[in-house]
Amino acid sequence: MSSDDIFHLIYLSTLIVVLGGSFFLTTKIKLTKTLQTASIWVFIFFGAIAVIGLWGTIKETLSPKQIHFNDTDQIVVSRQMDGHYYITLYLNDTPIDFIIDTGASDMVLTRDDAVAAGLKLDTLNFLGRAITANGEVRTAPIKLKTVAIGNFEDVNVPAVVNNGQMNKSLLGMDYLQRWGKIEIYKGELILSR
Repeated sequence: MSSDDIFHLIYLSTLIVVLGGSFFLTTKIKLTKTLQTASIWVFIFFGAIAVIGLWGTIKETLSPKQIHFNDTDQIVVSRQMDGHYYITLYLNDTPIDFIIDTGASDMVLTRDDAVAAGLKLDTLNFLGRAITANGEVRTAPIKLKTVAIGNFEDVNVPAVVNNGQMNKSLLGMDYLQRWGKIEIYKGELILSR
């Protein structure tokens, strides 16, 4: 400890003694009640310090890292708190967030994600239709130049753009079948090539 650190420690100790002493002298509460209140505040203080110090571990437990790349040809996607699996793919070099939906046939893009990936909505033909939980929607078939994640890249990938209301793009079975194996084990979805 340097001499500056010692002086800071002495200063803080003196400040605490003075403030604590003045509190005890000015309060009309019984000493036991004062000590009880002070101990509660000490527990709150140390609890806050513990949470701050362990925040990285707590955050990883509550919201695990989205994707892990194994040394093998695997991508491991952790299930999130809402029970879904989310993944970010690069469509034409643009990151787009997807929800993995094994009940969907196609890779389905929202209108906003299609624009972000470089598609021009006014050139699309919304001639297809899909039946969803919200009813029938119009869709436009497209081909994506590249779809990439990690070291894996596919070219000329078919997808559709949804003309209806949709919060997040869906990653359906047409793309997932490009992986040799899909398994769900202990809260992780594993894609293998």
